[in-house]
Amino acid sequence: FDPLPIESKKAATVVLMLDSPEEDVLAKACEAIHRFAEKGDENRSSLLDLGAVEPLSRLISHEDKTVRRNAFMAVGVMASNSDVRRLMKKLNIIPSIISKLSPEEDSVVHEFATMCLASLSVDFTCKVQIYDHNGLEPLLHLLSSPDPDVKKNSVECIFNLVQDLPSRVAVRGLNGLPPLLELLRSEFPVIQQLALRVLESITTDAETRAAFRVEQGFNRLLELLTTKEFSDLHVDALRVIFNCLEDDESTKLMQGTGGLEKLLQFIFTPTAPETQTHAVKAITRMAQSSENRKILHEQEVEKALIDMLSMENESIRTAVCQAVAVMSNNLSSKDTFRHLGNNTIFKFGKWTPTRPQQSRYYMGDGIKPIVQLLNSEGNEVKEAAAQALSNLTNGNQLNACAVSKAEGETLLLRLLQDGSSGAVVHAALVLTNMASQEALRCSIITNGAMQALLGPLQSTDKHTLISATQAVAALACNAEGRAELRNVGGLLPLIELMKSSNTEIRRNACWAVSVCANDEPTAADMCKLGALEILQEINCSLNRKNKFSEVALKRLLDSNLSVKYSLTGRLSPSDITADGFYDPGQARVGDRVPALEDIAKQVINQHRAIIAVNGKPQDQGQGVAAESVEDRQQDSPTEARTSSVLSSKGSSRTPSKMKGKGRQEDEKQRDEDEYKGLQAAAVEEQWTLPCDTSFHRLITEAAKIVLPQNEEAEMYTALAKLVCDAMGGPVDIEKQHDFPWELHLSELKFELQSNIIPIGRIKKGTYYHRALLFKTSAVLYRLWQTGLECAAAWMSRFLLRLIPLISNGAAAKSRLSRKTLILIRPLCTTKAFLSLTRYDKSTDWQKKLTPEQYVVTREKGTEVPFSGIYLNHSEVGMYHCVCCDAPLFSSESKYDSGTGWPSFFEAHGTWERDESHASIVRRPDNSLGSTGTEVLCKQCDAHLGHVFDDGPDPTGQRFCINSVALNFKPREN
Repeated sequence: FDPLPIESKKAATVVLMLDSPEEDVLAKACEAIHRFAEKGDENRSSLLDLGAVEPLSRLISHEDKTVRRNAFMAVGVMASNSDVRRLMKKLNIIPSIISKLSPEEDSVVHEFATMCLASLSVDFTCKVQIYDHNGLEPLLHLLSSPDPDVKKNSVECIFNLVQDLPSRVAVRGLNGLPPLLELLRSEFPVIQQLALRVLESITTDAETRAAFRVEQGFNRLLELLTTKEFSDLHVDALRVIFNCLEDDESTKLMQGTGGLEKLLQFIFTPTAPETQTHAVKAITRMAQSSENRKILHEQEVEKALIDMLSMENESIRTAVCQAVAVMSNNLSSKDTFRHLGNNTIFKFGKWTPTRPQQSRYYMGDGIKPIVQLLNSEGNEVKEAAAQALSNLTNGNQLNACAVSKAEGETLLLRLLQDGSSGAVVHAALVLTNMASQEALRCSIITNGAMQALLGPLQSTDKHTLISATQAVAALACNAEGRAELRNVGGLLPLIELMKSSNTEIRRNACWAVSVCANDEPTAADMCKLGALEILQEINCSLNRKNKFSEVALKRLLDSNLSVKYSLTGRLSPSDITADGFYDPGQARVGDRVPALEDIAKQVINQHRAIIAVNGKPQDQGQGVAAESVEDRQQDSPTEARTSSVLSSKGSSRTPSKMKGKGRQEDEKQRDEDEYKGLQAAAVEEQWTLPCDTSFHRLITEAAKIVLPQNEEAEMYTALAKLVCDAMGGPVDIEKQHDFPWELHLSELKFELQSNIIPIGRIKKGTYYHRALLFKTSAVLYRLWQTGLECAAAWMSRFLLRLIPLISNGAAAKSRLSRKTLILIRPLCTTKAFLSLTRYDKSTDWQKKLTPEQYVVTREKGTEVPFSGIYLNHSEVGMYHCVCCDAPLFSSESKYDSGTGWPSFFEAHGTWERDESHASIVRRPDNSLGSTGTEVLCKQCDAHLGHVFDDGPDPTGQRFCINSVALNFKPREN
């Protein structure tokens, strides 16, 4: 057949020729499509619509080299179109392309095949497919190709591939570092830049960095850094060095080869801002090691860093502040930064002085430029500056003073309210460091620190909450700080943080609460907000409690003695029961203890009386009461707000200047009358503790009787007798249960028409009332004589000496009668459960008791179940202690539990859940294999049994008591 020359001007005709069986036609058609596709993306889209991609994908594997070459040229150009790439991915063209990367293939095929792979490798799926079909190895081989276009396309494709970890690791395994380092000597900058970017990605792997050192990669990088013609590559080279300096071996190699000096030159000598930024970042990475920080300090890098802060470039300033933060971990560098200013600059290899007009900072102001960066517009700069200041002030009081001198408090507090989360964290840390000094702490509080911390305390970011609670703890060391925290409403969010499930947040919140609980007003407010219940719940959990939660609970109770005594049933000798102390009755863990004012507002009820202490003289009662109300209003945010509202209502109506004179005077008089009425109503609503003249007379009499005594023991004895006489005189131990103190208290409640009874009004008191009167009398007497601090010390010494005196039989008989001894009982002693009401240690219990009784009561034994004589006993009467005959349980509370031991749901003398008047005491016991509660006789420490929380209503308690520990006495008609 004769040849038929065809001249086509339509792309569609050429596309049809791609299906020709003739090789010359195919070659010319592919060439024509290549030229057409090079003219623009619109042409490539047209070819896609005409269906050119499918036949071209087949022709790249054609047997004819010319056809194959021209097809690759067309495919390589068309792959730059995104729609074409999607179709190529569907056609699974990648394996065919990789198969043509062999060395024997034509270089033009290599060029356009790698071009196509470079375009396809932008897609993640294609990257995975190239890696799975072992396309990385031939690409690394092509880096040594003599054709620069092949090198460029290959390294570009490799750069896309190494963004994934498997490919980064594979480059090292395929020995790809040597050809990559060789590309750094290429005469084409684009190839050098792509090679550096590949090195930046793969040097994030530690083993690759080790191989990089073996291949002398640092030398290649330093060649680039010291050549001015390669200044456009310095940033990428510094990024690679930044990665490598993570290893100490790389740092030592840099120092040994002189690389450190060359690196510092970029800091000391002004260059492009981006280059200086990355040089500073490399120094920051290097300074992570303490040894490197010493070396950098010897190189006086601090001076260069401070000097660079004067540059108007936020990236440089951010990088410098980050470097300062790391360098500040070196103690010498901390002081150096403080002494530095821009009075010197580095020029031509040495430091030279500058003229004042050349710099805005002077000697001694090295920290000032960092402080001023807190006022920058960029969030990154402010966060980096705050981070630098937090490290500079950590453990360095002079630096903290320098921050204050530079007026840093205002900027830091502003940053707490307006900064990013990272900036807030570091700003709070700076304030915490500064607050270690009294003068700075007062200045920070005065500038409104607690108000500024209110927002961070309500944040959801973990680190922000931790730093904010630490700042609160540091600032709350002052009474002014605690008062400010109460006034701004910061106690509630702080208390809520103790509920956090995060251990560190909860621990820091407990620490802050323990600091705030150092004064009574704050402790009282925190109790109202539920802090006590939260801390009790935390300390009951083995997983959630911590040392700070235990300290916080202790301090909270120590600052609120009434609550402490209600929950624990005891007070320590150093606890000062001042005026206002009251006994609200025993409360269980988790129960809220009512305030004295709340109890006073209650209607008189059948519950136990509340004993209150008030030793102020009657002539001072009204003034003291008013003063105490003012104090409470200042200490309590709620009451203060009520007061302010009343004031505003009375003073808000001011006469208008536009009204007539007569009308103005009428309204003024009406406003004054209304204001006075509101004030009178407010005064009527304010509750004050009634004056206790009897108690005041007792204190006065105690001073007259006790003061003439020369010996302390005689003072104790005189005061004890005075208290005994005031409370009804001596009572024999066998007749304690007949002493009508309960009836007396009920009569007082009816007489006073109040649930609160002043302690001085009690004329028939049991050991509990006498012990309370003894303690308060002794404390108030010593308060008058020596002041608060001496009173605490005196009471501690008093109790420690009184107990051995009473416990010693011979000494006790010579000092006090035994009847008086029984009825005087301190609220607490320094020895666990040691009481003035108990028998002497000399009592021979083995002679007094049967062997079985002795084993159970004195050695904590347990009788055999279902063997006790009182198990099925149903007679009406009282069960007494077999050792001391104290009344323990009434037959009315006895029930059959089916456990094998006599069971009671309530101890005798219990009112509601208050066991302070009962003759039993509870003690934790782990002898049962788990945490339990032991029941003992309060008077003689006899072991009675255990109590459990599985009893019947109304108490839900089951006192499981040994029969041999009891002695039953029937009720007399």
